[in-house]
Amino acid sequence: MNTLPSIFLSHGSPMITLEPGAAGAFMRRLGPAIDAAFGRPRAILAVSAHSLTREPVLLAAARHAAVPDFGGFPQALYEMRYDAPGAPALAQEVKALLAESGVAAHVVDEGGLDHGIWTPLRYVYPEADVPVLPLAWMPMAPPAQQFALGQALAALRERGVLVMGSGSITHNLRMLSTFTGRAPLDAPEKAESAGFRHWFAERAAERDWDALFDYRARAPHGALMHPSDEHLLPWYVAAGAGGRDTTPLRLHESHAYGALGMDAYGFGVEAQRLREALAA
Repeated sequence: MNTLPSIFLSHGSPMITLEPGAAGAFMRRLGPAIDAAFGRPRAILAVSAHSLTREPVLLAAARHAAVPDFGGFPQALYEMRYDAPGAPALAQEVKALLAESGVAAHVVDEGGLDHGIWTPLRYVYPEADVPVLPLAWMPMAPPAQQFALGQALAALRERGVLVMGSGSITHNLRMLSTFTGRAPLDAPEKAESAGFRHWFAERAAERDWDALFDYRARAPHGALMHPSDEHLLPWYVAAGAGGRDTTPLRLHESHAYGALGMDAYGFGVEAQRLREALAA
């Protein structure tokens, strides 16, 4: 079985399902590119900004449905479905892997995919035919600890499991507002968002882990672009699964509504093969 890269996807806002923009177009190409380069994943381990707990919890239901965990959006969003198979057996594998690293995880027979999972997967695997295992995680842990969590999951990539972090490379929703409501999808990017995205990509390309782990203090507008950490921290989990000695690759870069970064990254030496498949 081919070893897969791990990935981070910016899902941005639930509106990506109605207004896909450049990020949605990228995600449509991502599933076929993964399949072409590595074969269909056995399952997806999903670490989303919207499944948060005080201790790690694996949602091991036999089937999942899309959870509309948001408010104030068009009715069409609440009617969307993404009914995907679960991965109960994989949950026990992941629990054992984490235990080897000293991380105690809980397994529950409950399901449901938050919008950080089902909104991108509706583009990546629209047939909902790849089993999904959500891992709820602890947002109070700093980036270096999230990276270590990802390192504990690295062996899954060799077992045909796609480790997917989902969040947003920038996420200050207050910056999307105008006097008349939300900024349009194609609004020019604000300088603060662009500055943060470019700094993050540059530090990633240099494998400057010390700076990346300390992004709130070192990145331009770090605290402004992430008033809270939860939308960026899945990046570190996916990066940890890829390994410290390989360079994160930015697979896609774009923005939405003027200040919502929609970049995607691949991790591990296999990320280059994924980049080539996306370009084919």
